[in-house]
Amino acid sequence: MWGTPLVILLCGGGLFFMIYSRMTPYRYFSHAVNILRGKYDDPNDPGDINHFEALSSALAATVGLGNISGVAVAIVMGGPGAVFWMWVSAIVGISTKFFTCTLSIMYRGKDSAGDVQGGTMYMITEGLGKKWKPLAVIFSVAGMFGALPIFQANQLTQAIRDVILIPNGILEATPGWLSSLSEAIPQVLIPTYAGFSGMESQILFTSSLITGIVILLFVGTVILGGIKRIGKVASALVPSMVVLYVVSVLVILGIHIDVLGEYLWLIVYDAFTAEAALGGVVGSVIIAGVRRAAFSNEAGIGTATLAHGAAKTKEPVREGLVAMMGPFIDTIVVCTMTALAILVTDVWKSGDQNGIALTASAFYEALGTTGTYLLMTCVTIFAASSLFTFSYYGTKCLGFLIGAKRKKIYNFFYIGSIILGAVTSISAVINLIDGMYAVMAIPTMTVALLLSPKVMSAANDYFDRMKRKKIV
Repeated sequence: MWGTPLVILLCGGGLFFMIYSRMTPYRYFSHAVNILRGKYDDPNDPGDINHFEALSSALAATVGLGNISGVAVAIVMGGPGAVFWMWVSAIVGISTKFFTCTLSIMYRGKDSAGDVQGGTMYMITEGLGKKWKPLAVIFSVAGMFGALPIFQANQLTQAIRDVILIPNGILEATPGWLSSLSEAIPQVLIPTYAGFSGMESQILFTSSLITGIVILLFVGTVILGGIKRIGKVASALVPSMVVLYVVSVLVILGIHIDVLGEYLWLIVYDAFTAEAALGGVVGSVIIAGVRRAAFSNEAGIGTATLAHGAAKTKEPVREGLVAMMGPFIDTIVVCTMTALAILVTDVWKSGDQNGIALTASAFYEALGTTGTYLLMTCVTIFAASSLFTFSYYGTKCLGFLIGAKRKKIYNFFYIGSIILGAVTSISAVINLIDGMYAVMAIPTMTVALLLSPKVMSAANDYFDRMKRKKIV
C-alpha cells in the first residue's frame, strides 16, 4: 500500500496545504508557542485537556520508538537519503497537521453518551455529512489496529533483551526458576532466535514474555484512568524525555564533530542519487523516508486528531497552531538526532536490520556502556508514553463504532496485545502497523482536502480578530 499513490497523497496533499494557506501556519509559530504556554487557556471551554496536555498526548504517541528504531529502519532500508525525505515529509506535514487538527475542533461531534468528541471520524460525519459515514467507519476500524502497542512492546522488549539481558550473561548464568519456566512452555509456541540454541531461544522467549507481562501491568494502571490521567502523565514525561535524548545525542555529535558536515551532505546527496542506499533506488528511498516519517509524526494519518480533538478550546485555529509544532519537534528535531547519531558513528554500515540494536550500537560506540544504559532510559520513557496515548486512540475508534458505553472493552484487547508484540518478530509488527496507517491516511487526507476552504475561512477570521486585538 505504501507505493507512489499514497506518497503523493501525503506529500502532495501537504504541499497543497502549504500553498493554499500561503504559508500561514509557518508565519505564526511564536503565537503557537504562546498558546502552548497557556496564555489563552479558559477552563470553561469545552474539552477534556488543555493545549499543552493535548500536544503532549499527541507527542507521547509520535515521539516514541519510531524516532529511535523507526529512523534506524529507514536508514537500513533506504540509506542516508531517506532522512532527507523524512525532513520533506515533516515540513509539509506541519501544514497538514494545522489543517487536520483545526478540523478536529471545528467539527467535533457527540458520542452515544452525549460527550463532545473530536477526531477524523467526527470530522467526516459532522463536516461532510452522514452519507460519508462508511469512510469514518474505515478509519475507525483501521485505527483500532493501527493504535495497538505491538511495535512499542516489541522494541522495548528487544531493547531489554539486547541491552541488558544478553550483555550481562543471562544465557550463561540463567536462574533456575527461569530455566524451569522455559522448559514448561510448549516448544511449538517458541520461535527460533537466529544465533541461539534451542534452550537459549526458550529462555529468550520466556524473558520476553515476562517483560511483556510487566509492561502490561504498568500500562494498565495508567490507561484505565482515561484521557485526563493520560494527559497528566504525558505532560510530565514528554518534555523530560525529549531533552534527555537530544542532549545525549548532542554529546555523540560533539565526539564525532569532524565527520558531521560530511554526513549532513551525504543525506542530501543520497536523497537524489541513492548511491549510498543499501540496495535501493531514488524512488524506494523516497518511499522509505515518507513511510517512516508517517509512522514518526503521523501527519495526515489522523491519530493526532483524536488527541487534539479533546483540547479545551472554542478556537479551532488555536489547536491547529499547537498541533503543527508536532512534526517539527518529532521529526525535524528528534528523528534528526537519531539519524545523525547512527550515521556519524558508522554503525549503519553494519547492515543490522534491528532498529533498536542499531541505535544502541551508535550510543555504545560513542559513550560506551553508559551510552547503552542512557539509551535504555530514553527507550523506556519513549515506549511508555506511546503506550499510554495509543490506548486512548483505540477506545475512541471503538466507541464510535459500537457506542461510548462499550468503548473501554478495547483497553483489555489493547493490554492483551502487549504480550503478542513482546514475542512477535519486528517484521510482522511493522507490516501490520504500516498497513493500518496507510488505510487511515486515505479518509483523513480526503476530509482535510475537501474541507480545506472551511479551515482557511476560519484562519482568516481568527487572525483578523487577533490583529485587531494586537495579539499577533
